Amino acid sequence: MKRLLALIGLVTFAASIEAAPAWAQFRGPNGSGVASDAKPPAKFGPKENVLWEIDLPFAPSSPCVWGDHIFVTTYDAGKFQIRAYRRSDGENLWARGYETAVTEEFHQTEGSPAASTPATDGKRVVNYFGSFGLVCLDYKGAELWKAPMPPAQTAGGFGSGTSPIIVGNRVILNRDQQANSVIMAFDLETGKKIWETGRADAPTSYSTPVAWKKENRTDIIVAGSLFLRGYDAEKGTVRWTVRGLPSYTCPSPIVVDDMIYFCGWSPGKSDSPWPSWSSTVEKLDKNKDGKISPDEYDMGAVWFKTQDLDKDGYITKKDWAQIESLMARGENVAIAIKAGGEEDVTEKNVVWKFNRGLPYVPSILHYGGRVYMIKDGGMMTCLDAKTGEAIYTQERIDAVGSYYASPVAADGRIYVASLNGRVSVIKAGGSKPEVLHHADFGERIGSTMALVEGNIYLRTKTKLYAFGEKPLK
Repeated sequence: MKRLLALIGLVTFAASIEAAPAWAQFRGPNGSGVASDAKPPAKFGPKENVLWEIDLPFAPSSPCVWGDHIFVTTYDAGKFQIRAYRRSDGENLWARGYETAVTEEFHQTEGSPAASTPATDGKRVVNYFGSFGLVCLDYKGAELWKAPMPPAQTAGGFGSGTSPIIVGNRVILNRDQQANSVIMAFDLETGKKIWETGRADAPTSYSTPVAWKKENRTDIIVAGSLFLRGYDAEKGTVRWTVRGLPSYTCPSPIVVDDMIYFCGWSPGKSDSPWPSWSSTVEKLDKNKDGKISPDEYDMGAVWFKTQDLDKDGYITKKDWAQIESLMARGENVAIAIKAGGEEDVTEKNVVWKFNRGLPYVPSILHYGGRVYMIKDGGMMTCLDAKTGEAIYTQERIDAVGSYYASPVAADGRIYVASLNGRVSVIKAGGSKPEVLHHADFGERIGSTMALVEGNIYLRTKTKLYAFGEKPLK
């Protein structure tokens, strides 16, 4: 009976994400970044088509929307919050606060202990905080359950980045850390852990899972260091593996019908070669003791900690050799994979690969039979989704800078935002990216936009904006 109920819950997953007038998790419907029925404004900015704006403490998490509720997370002065705002006018409906004795280590400017985007099923809202675990609230802000976890320990103490997802009656969380990486499933109603599967060969990643359903089968698909894997949603067992991903992964995969798409880049390959140990020691080892101490290192504490693998307080030749080995095995790639199969399906299921115009942080976007990527420098690449053939490669959109927010799409347009605060609206299709609109917000944008019906919800460093041509009734 329990098995039957679980299958029923999983079967309802695909229908529920399509029916909801919402953006119910990171990147919306099943993490796709696409709002198929939405008609958001083509032009907007700090003074254009603004329905409302509110002040909000910084966090790189994105808005989660359902009905007349918008959920966001914040971290300010040592306090964590999940907040609910009324979508129609931006009024703060409630804020649920948390404090913890130990906060996960995080990068003070690039990261945050409130980096995860909430997920909702229309009745409950779930969020992951790397400092203390999962929490589930009702729509009035009352706590329904908690799943405590020790503070996450990420590479270099950068901080967490993954977000939870809801699949049927389960909450899925990928928790790739410096050590003890796991993927877990919890009962949505009770918070009871259903399964936990170790990912010992998956060091820190920032990838959020997606789900693929076929008849009575549902796979949870997760990117990580060197591998993409599919897990049985009911049992948590590994169903299949595809080798050939980057050494470190920030982006998340997407699923379109029976195809999986992923893109990613990390340093260490020909376009950003990793320096040799001998050249590094010659440059940095001031006291000539054959190792590098924190005071000799010139790239900051986070990168030092990332490379001090054995945590002995020094970067040594042994540390360097381990990093070089990992990077040598990684492959910077955009990849299309046929979903399904069993065990290692690398040779059988990989349909195409492409290795130019790859982003470090933003996830890939599939829209109108094409896939799109935006990389640092404001360079867009567009491929035919079936063949992987380039339609255009690394075309500039006049919006320089780094990119953390992932592209999203609706109504024939693609929306991207640079870290330095420039939003670009691109016409989908064409032989080159046609820029329809630019808007400059004058401050950092690291959060991915939410597109719901006729509205855009955008979080900047200090504000949450609602845009639309007509007020929401």
